[in-house]
Amino acid sequence: MPIALTREVSSRLAACELTYLARLSIDVERAREQHSAYEQALRDAGYVVERLPATDDMPDSVFIEDIALAFDELAVVTRPGAESRRVEVPVVADALARYRPVRAIEAPGTIDGGDVLVVGGRVFVGRSTRTNAAAIGQLRQMLAPFGYIVCDVAVRGCLHLKSAVTALSGDLLLANREWVDIAALAGFAFVDVDPAEPMGANALRLHDRIVYQAAFPRTADRIAKAGLPMAIVDTSELAKAEGAVTCCSVIVSN
Repeated sequence: MPIALTREVSSRLAACELTYLARLSIDVERAREQHSAYEQALRDAGYVVERLPATDDMPDSVFIEDIALAFDELAVVTRPGAESRRVEVPVVADALARYRPVRAIEAPGTIDGGDVLVVGGRVFVGRSTRTNAAAIGQLRQMLAPFGYIVCDVAVRGCLHLKSAVTALSGDLLLANREWVDIAALAGFAFVDVDPAEPMGANALRLHDRIVYQAAFPRTADRIAKAGLPMAIVDTSELAKAEGAVTCCSVIVSN
């Protein structure tokens, strides 16, 4: 069965890194309830959830996606763009080493997993405030022996590439075209977010369904009209920390 690595919601979630949102009060217990429901949605889809521990010096720990990339052939642990998050890396690296050979991004490279969108053999990497050219070059070198094509993509107005675009299938993307260079994504069809829901482009593609956020019902209707089954989850407290559904897991396929 496929594995979904998740990580605890820190008691200090309210001290998370923020780039584009104003700091709001976060109900940590509600965030934990939402996270547990998210994990259950993964189990319902047939994934084995492995929740990793976190310590109080990891306010962003629940957003485990930023710490690692899992490919069929190897895993890559990142060097997060926010220095405060680099303490999160060792435990995730150890967990992934049970399933994949592990490589690491090294200084001066910085990269967050939220900037990396993998669709088949194409790996799109957002050039953002968290991800730089040095890390993109390292990732390209690591993946070249396995035939992956790494393409860098301009991101604007949002935290990560996957704030702007995610995959719904092997040839269909969900996008907010205002935040991403669509020309770099040639060859795909698109479902556009509803104009009233600009933050609705983040969806988690599982093997037989899409995990999607309850906050964006109009965009959810557009996804449903594309014939894609969905599991809807509430991520409202996690969203206050600039999190969404892809952020909260690292999927390790069989």
